[in-house]
Amino acid sequence: MSIDPQPALLVETRGAVAVITLNRPDSINAINDAIRNGLPAALRQADEDPDIRVILIHGAGPRGFCAGADIKEKRDAETPVAARRRLTRDPWIQAFDRTTKPIIAAIHGACMGGGLEMALACDIRIAAPDAKFSLPETGLGLIPGAGGTQRLPRVIGLGPALDMLLTGDRIDAAEALRLGLVSRLVENVESLLPEALALALKIAARAPLATLYVKEATVKGAGMALADGMALEANLFSLLLSTQDKIEAARAFVEKRAPQFTGE
Repeated sequence: MSIDPQPALLVETRGAVAVITLNRPDSINAINDAIRNGLPAALRQADEDPDIRVILIHGAGPRGFCAGADIKEKRDAETPVAARRRLTRDPWIQAFDRTTKPIIAAIHGACMGGGLEMALACDIRIAAPDAKFSLPETGLGLIPGAGGTQRLPRVIGLGPALDMLLTGDRIDAAEALRLGLVSRLVENVESLLPEALALALKIAARAPLATLYVKEATVKGAGMALADGMALEANLFSLLLSTQDKIEAARAFVEKRAPQFTGE
């Protein structure tokens, strides 16, 4: 197995935001075992940290967010049964689903294969004009293995998703915005991280419990019948009525000042 001369992941704190950097720029941040093992741990640590309210993920270097799986990574030969056991035991991508706090992906350059699947597992995607997106697996005799066939149709719709999945064609940032694959497009690459961080800090400034609950209601509700989703929303809404943050928000409105939320 190849060894990186530097950590594959960097984690730093910017205010109430945990910034996770995919740090393999020489390989366009291709996903190796260090990233597969490190990302779940980094996400869990940020999710459990009471001082962190939002998580931001981006890729180091000028070439892209993430080019997908590192096909140069050496792995011992394994049987199909062993491969299935390894891939289904606890897929690294499911760490995103277990994370209760909002996750933002800041995307530039290549966002391919597993890189796009990682971005799809985030809650918000913001892109630079040079971003390129594709799921090329069928050209390699494979299918996406980290949620591409499941998340992409839920984000952009069945027809456009099948178009991308079956052809492997790349789409640019403007098309990704049109399809709803990304929700924001910045002016240039240089402004991507500052604008993504500003967005993360804006979300982090809002009531923490309300932020957690709106993510829970929206994400879980998307997989429910409408009546069940409405019931979930009503339940979570009722839990917030007596919180200190709700009381503080009302007091701040009357006093014409910014609220000071504590997450209580």
